[in-house]
Amino acid sequence: MAKKVESTEKFKTMIGGQALIEGIMMLGPDKSSVVVRKKDGLRIKTEPRKVSEGFSLKKLPLIRGVFNFCASMKMGVTALLYSADVYAEDDEEAAQEPQSRLDAWLEKHLSSEKAQSVMTTLAVVVGIAFSVALFFVLPSLIGSVINRFLTTNELVRNLLEGLVRIVIFLTYMFLVSRMKDMKRVFAYHGAEHKTIRCYEARLPLTVENVRRQTRLHPRCGTSFLFVVIIISILVFSVATQLLAPVTPEFHNRVLEALFRVALRLLLLPIVVGISYEFNRLVGRHDNWLTRALSAPGMWLQYLTTNEPDDSMIEVGIEALRQVLPEQEGADRW
Repeated sequence: MAKKVESTEKFKTMIGGQALIEGIMMLGPDKSSVVVRKKDGLRIKTEPRKVSEGFSLKKLPLIRGVFNFCASMKMGVTALLYSADVYAEDDEEAAQEPQSRLDAWLEKHLSSEKAQSVMTTLAVVVGIAFSVALFFVLPSLIGSVINRFLTTNELVRNLLEGLVRIVIFLTYMFLVSRMKDMKRVFAYHGAEHKTIRCYEARLPLTVENVRRQTRLHPRCGTSFLFVVIIISILVFSVATQLLAPVTPEFHNRVLEALFRVALRLLLLPIVVGISYEFNRLVGRHDNWLTRALSAPGMWLQYLTTNEPDDSMIEVGIEALRQVLPEQEGADRW
């Protein structure tokens, strides 16, 4: 078995990606690509990325993290829906399934492009709402219940709530990783990381070179989510202390719990902004400090990535080649 290469990067890139259903999406400096494996070969879709020129509030530190997170969610869901459609072309059972009422209504009243946009927006909204409810609203409510039986100061209460949030997050990730259908998706996730690692090591993009790379990467979305969880504990604890003098006193426990939930929702953009800058920092630098800071998120990737087979690596290589600058794609790789 080939030895894994843990840290051979010659430079850092901001190219990123996402695992799909039997495929991979890659985001380059000015292009995005989706490559999905079909029975008769690869389906390749490449599009230019819209890059705003000049000054924009969306480019400011902290603020850019919120906008980039929302944009990434939309692009990711769009690519995922596309890969599902391509995969369904080879799936006879899926092709015979009756159309849902929602799909039928959208197809009747909207153009196919608008219907797709509506479905993507709904998927993004539902995905964000589910994540917020599971990882922020639920822990806050559980923390309020715990506080009824265990009277503590505000700092300890926030730490207990944060611990509940971490337990829920890790449990969720573990359960998802055990799902049969997700094992192949996570293998494509591993192929995405390995391909980017190979590119950062300045090695030719061959299956052999990619296979030797580690499947862990500091800029992974899994690491980002874990950082969000940790940063939220710090931000919520500090904000609660700072706002204590102006926080109203509630004699009704339900109103108090609702107030705490509302406060956390208002602070979420700040949490996402700080987390984005943190991931950007550790993704651009490689030293003992950034490796130590990114280690917990990297360890978590052992749950959300699997070792890919050669056919998955081929998908990753093709997806990356599609988004490389023209001179690199033609001359070097």
